[in-house]
Amino acid sequence: MTIKEAILKSLDEINNLTTYMDVYNHIVKNNYYDFGTAKTPASTISALLGDFIRNGDTRVKRIKQEGGTYAYYLTKNEQNIGIDVLSGETETKITKVTKTTKTKIFEERDLHKLLSSYLKNSGTYSKTIFHEQSNGKDNNQIWTHPDMVGIKFLNLQTKASQNFLKSINRVDTFKMSSYELKKEINSDSELKKAFFQAVSNSSWANYGYLVAFEFSDSLNEEMARLNQSFGIGIIELNSNPYQSKILFPATYRDLDFKTIDKLCKMNSEFNKFIEQTEKLLTLTDERYYKSIEKELDEFCDDYFANDTEVEKYCNDKNIPTEQE
Repeated sequence: MTIKEAILKSLDEINNLTTYMDVYNHIVKNNYYDFGTAKTPASTISALLGDFIRNGDTRVKRIKQEGGTYAYYLTKNEQNIGIDVLSGETETKITKVTKTTKTKIFEERDLHKLLSSYLKNSGTYSKTIFHEQSNGKDNNQIWTHPDMVGIKFLNLQTKASQNFLKSINRVDTFKMSSYELKKEINSDSELKKAFFQAVSNSSWANYGYLVAFEFSDSLNEEMARLNQSFGIGIIELNSNPYQSKILFPATYRDLDFKTIDKLCKMNSEFNKFIEQTEKLLTLTDERYYKSIEKELDEFCDDYFANDTEVEKYCNDKNIPTEQE
């Protein structure tokens, strides 16, 4: 594995706030990476942990400790760490990066795995919905349902709090999102067409998002206006999916169950996605939770296991990457 993969694996196994020295010692102890004749390997680990933060890689977070040192942890393990421990400032600074000018010959749907990996890192299960597989003869089905759907469950740590929330309102235990995905948006007309497509096909969801691999800088003001007026969030996707970022957040809305019912009738994959969600929400025997959760995970879109897979995928699909 690469040195970055060794760092991520160690953070996951430590599963708590930890220092760069602890990460280094864990890597050495488990033979995850051969530092060879490197004179200051621990300093290398420290620098690379800092790079995760500086580059806006959302897999890793840190908090400042007394004396000016930092403690690191994986975002996906955040709920395993006590709230009191995380009360310090969590830093996720994002540095603007420039994509290389490689010829864009990749397909729009090649980006789906990047988006699914970004979403999975934040605890969201996502599924591509192919409009050409829907029933009916409506030529405008791309305006009816989204490119991808996602669901995020509220993971409370105690069984008492979980049962309490479910007894009040089961809808509050999850949030559903809709994603309209584009390769690039370079003009005002392209932005408006894509944005209102997202408005049209996300009316059923709690959150609606327009996602693109590349936005023209000249569109920032208009994106802000449209977001303010209609509540559709905007995400800039990155070739390193964990450095993708929400440019404008989406506004919460109640679920539209009539439209959900319509979509279930139109598209079998959307219907199955809703069925899988319902299984988890109505599960009464906790012994079967892991198996049902695994079933949902396997039904949803694939996502990357490590950085090596990301790099190979982008090279194979001719997806532009950031300059070193």
